[in-house]
Amino acid sequence: MPELVGVLDVGSFSARLVAVPAGGTPTRPAVRHKTRLRLDRALDGRGRIDRAGIAAISHAVAAARRAARDAGVSTLFPLATSSIRDAANNSAVVRSVAADTGVELRSLSGRREAELAFVAARRWYGAAGGPLVVLDVGGGTVEIAAGAGEHASMTRSLRLGARELTRTWLGEDLASAERVAHVREHTLERVRDALAGTESMVREGMVVGCSKVLQQLARLAGARPQRDGLFVERGLHVDDLRRWIPRLAKMPPSRRAELPGISRCRSRQALAGAIVAEALLSVVGARLTVCPWSTTEGLLLGLLDDVAAGQRPAGLYRVA
Repeated sequence: MPELVGVLDVGSFSARLVAVPAGGTPTRPAVRHKTRLRLDRALDGRGRIDRAGIAAISHAVAAARRAARDAGVSTLFPLATSSIRDAANNSAVVRSVAADTGVELRSLSGRREAELAFVAARRWYGAAGGPLVVLDVGGGTVEIAAGAGEHASMTRSLRLGARELTRTWLGEDLASAERVAHVREHTLERVRDALAGTESMVREGMVVGCSKVLQQLARLAGARPQRDGLFVERGLHVDDLRRWIPRLAKMPPSRRAELPGISRCRSRQALAGAIVAEALLSVVGARLTVCPWSTTEGLLLGLLDDVAAGQRPAGLYRVA
């Protein structure tokens, strides 16, 4: 039986385990396991994950570890995304989870995550996709990568994630038109500054969105999911966002959760996600195509490549 290699992606809303046989592909995972999380509710006023949040992470990691062991997964990479990486008590969270579960969560830099999202998009579209500009809007950060080859030649990571923008700028209540206008202007300025000098590169590539935030916004704008929801045929246009932002700003989260594509757990962040997406598309190109693969799949593809080459990268957890 081929060796099973996996990635455990621990984010704001879930801990997701995906495992693939050596020589296989993420399009046909042998193991899928998910535990729901709500780390967006576990942050205190100082940006620390509270005790209940840490306990929830430990529970989710332990459940994924059991699922991996029961399925015969040999090794996995336990990835802590920005919700844990950027928490003020990150080190304490990692130590506590390791003590509870035996699994030490690993973090990657924002730029490394951007590189992996680019690898995932490149493998999905292949060389025929031409130059790519890959956008990944997460909860804490936004990753941007661009290039014409197999690997990105430009990467950026901005602390403009949907959760972060909601927490620091918009709050959980209805935002005034003046506040929304200010946040839109601020976000656009941040994106322009980050991409200054790269205009020729980002304007020549196909724009690809690689995150749940962008998938849900595309669905809101009228896209229809295909392949069990993994791929959205119609893309997302900046004009869609400009129509929806004022409407989202007038809705409480409970009403947003009734809209097509917007899940209840992400409804508080839907407005911030739309604002960030608008800024990105205003700079890199008016329309994006949604890709079902992102950082997790990029990391998994790299692990599969390493196994095929007989290498064992650092950071892997051997499932006992």
